[in-house]
Amino acid sequence: MENIYRDILNHLAENQAVSLETVLPDEKGALADVERRLVPVTPVTDVKGRSFARVTLEQEGERITVREPVLPQERLIVLGAGHIALPVCQFGAACGFSVCVLDDRPDFANRARFPEAAEVLCDSFENGIRRLKVTPYDYVVVITRGHRHDADCLRALLPGVMPAYLGMIGSRRRTRGLLEMLQEEGFAEERLKRICTPIGLNIGAITPAEIAVSILSEVIAYKRLPEHGDPNRSCNDSDVELATLQYLAENEEPKAVVTVIETKGSTPRGAGAKMAVSPLGKVTGSIGGGCSEAAVIQDAVRIIGTGRYLIVDIDLTGEVAESDGMVCGGTMRVLVEDGCRE
Repeated sequence: MENIYRDILNHLAENQAVSLETVLPDEKGALADVERRLVPVTPVTDVKGRSFARVTLEQEGERITVREPVLPQERLIVLGAGHIALPVCQFGAACGFSVCVLDDRPDFANRARFPEAAEVLCDSFENGIRRLKVTPYDYVVVITRGHRHDADCLRALLPGVMPAYLGMIGSRRRTRGLLEMLQEEGFAEERLKRICTPIGLNIGAITPAEIAVSILSEVIAYKRLPEHGDPNRSCNDSDVELATLQYLAENEEPKAVVTVIETKGSTPRGAGAKMAVSPLGKVTGSIGGGCSEAAVIQDAVRIIGTGRYLIVDIDLTGEVAESDGMVCGGTMRVLVEDGCRE
């Protein structure tokens, strides 16, 4: 069986969004009868006209088609390595962003200071931004030590590709003056209006950690909610994790692959969440833990090496879920398939 996850990672490495389309002839059967291919991501529009890159399931008779969008991992680019940057980096990495920190001071921009960062650059802001090659999947936080450096960052960012989010710290008076200066320098007003400043959601934050929470809250809103930012942008509504895709692409040991393909009501993980299960029941990744995983692990172990698949319905509304402390109260449909490679 072809390792399609390796192909997905190749697309992501080129900053290309892609959707894994799986066509199942029935709710269970042989993997040899399953059609699987990579197709362009097709945004799904909800009743309010909002656009999402969302896992979809379509059923015609016994035939089931599942489309799983996978977007390049979002980078959180932190421009400035001062005291607020520390919790921004820590919290951003915990939220799944690949964090890049840039500052021109060696005592601040170093790996020891930012162990959670995927990349730490010590360079001028202009050169560093050029090296980072900002993409539409990036989220940029401008929190330098002064508005002179903020202006340098914006001058380097605004002519290029606009990121999904661009926020700048500072008081309303000072940031307004800076934006007016940049407009007088010839930068387009429509681009300047896309800068979120003062940065972060207004939660009354005072401490560096609280300010970091407000910043990350706004960043996540831009990631998940289409009413923020570019209205033509399709927001990420899939629960797939890059680390799990990497494991599936690189690990050739016998395993089962478990994917949440549909949810209803409140569930611990959303559609797109994946995990791998070893012959001994060891789990890599997660579809929510607790009874949501316990309900499917034995099915996953039994299917390893069979060349087969099946769809399992998990009910989190009943007494079993309550006894395990689950308070979700929804249902999940899960695709369980043999992950052994020929």
